[in-house]
Amino acid sequence: MDEAGSSASGGGFRPGVDSLDEPPNSRIFLVISKYTPESVLRERFSPFGDIQDIWVVRDKHTKESKGIAFVKFARSSQACRAMEEMHGQCLGPNDTKPIKVFIAQSRSSGSHRDVEDEELTRIFVMIPKSYTEEDLREKFKVYGDIEYCSIIKNKVTGESKGLGYVRYLKPSQAAQAIENCDRSFRAILAEPKNKASESSEQDYYSNMRQEALGHEPRVNMFPFEQQSEFSSFDKNDSRGQEAISKRLSVVSRVPFTEEQLFSIFDIVPGLEYCEVQRDPYSNYGHGVVQYFNVASAIYAKYKLHGFQYPPGNRIGVSFIDDGSNATDLLRKMATQMVAAQLASMVWNNPSQQQLMQFGGSSGSQLPQIQTDVVLPSCKKKAPPETPVKERLFIVFNPHPLPLDVLEDIFCRFGNLIEVYLVSGKNVGYAKYADRISANDAIATLHGKILNGVRLKVMLADSPREESNKRQRTY
Repeated sequence: MDEAGSSASGGGFRPGVDSLDEPPNSRIFLVISKYTPESVLRERFSPFGDIQDIWVVRDKHTKESKGIAFVKFARSSQACRAMEEMHGQCLGPNDTKPIKVFIAQSRSSGSHRDVEDEELTRIFVMIPKSYTEEDLREKFKVYGDIEYCSIIKNKVTGESKGLGYVRYLKPSQAAQAIENCDRSFRAILAEPKNKASESSEQDYYSNMRQEALGHEPRVNMFPFEQQSEFSSFDKNDSRGQEAISKRLSVVSRVPFTEEQLFSIFDIVPGLEYCEVQRDPYSNYGHGVVQYFNVASAIYAKYKLHGFQYPPGNRIGVSFIDDGSNATDLLRKMATQMVAAQLASMVWNNPSQQQLMQFGGSSGSQLPQIQTDVVLPSCKKKAPPETPVKERLFIVFNPHPLPLDVLEDIFCRFGNLIEVYLVSGKNVGYAKYADRISANDAIATLHGKILNGVRLKVMLADSPREESNKRQRTY
């Protein structure tokens, strides 16, 4: 397990494991240069508020920074404002790459959250039943710019239930409203819209009533310690209401590294990425795994839940509820399985590729592209002798797209010089004569699916850096 080096060297308050997420969303997660010292982080982030701790994730053996750090603030609004103003900034005059800043995930959430995350801007409040939406807006506009207000009403009578939502434009504004509004409003962050339901509203109402009566709602920092699914690994359990998604939460009483997590879950085909959620104050293991399709995630969940790693320690695997409809996901799973089988047949039989790509019409001149991505119109390629300003590295899953399809896709952003595939690999490159065009291609295409193939599009290393990399021996 990686260690987190350094912390509040100024002798300030250092939060324990039970207060890392207290108050919620008060930690930020940073992707920085490996050479950035803690002193620079403290200097650049202290203007946003009271820093309780800073820790840099370091390699267990070399003690070198891994380019990841956490900053714990005393208030949620301070952390949110730091994210809003520092994300995409350079820390020093000599830095060439901007840093990334997110609200660090809590133990109850599935991922780090960014400035556009609805979960950070929408609050849920208790209000007098006589309140109108205008009254609600008037009370909460002092904390920031409001996008909309809404009051929950009885569907039959149309009367207010005494509950409402306020959506702000910025996370820091929502955090300030929660911190500073009158306690009678019992303001909390709202669930995402796709998770909200009348039952969840009742749960909110019930929890807030408990608080008002002096009973703190129970928060389980390590849910796998008491869940029945961690104490009983009967895979024939009926879990009819269990959410289904492509993302899995992995928990263990023994810490694990990202390499170990990858080696376990890569057994199931279709692994997209895995991430270890490291905590400097705990020896527990917690990670997030995501697959390209629902079928792989379902198989991995029921195959690896209860798996002993290391021997004697059972890991718990559960779906991370992303609010998706289970029926729709299962329908997508069936579609993906058929599409994957069809694509495999075509890929193994090149004579059928033209039939697939051109829809069976030999007279068609342009490749047929099927995707939900809104693509710009076609543009002319740059002359072959044009100097290369930016190269993009492209990863295909499960197989590369035909070259004519790739050219049609990547030329739409303008200034494309050349696109080519690496023989025998599921990767390729695109050369652009303009950096803006290359960045537009990344922003539009990265992580998207075109003709049943998922693309990863990122900046390529310079040829010199690639030549210096140690060659694989396996």
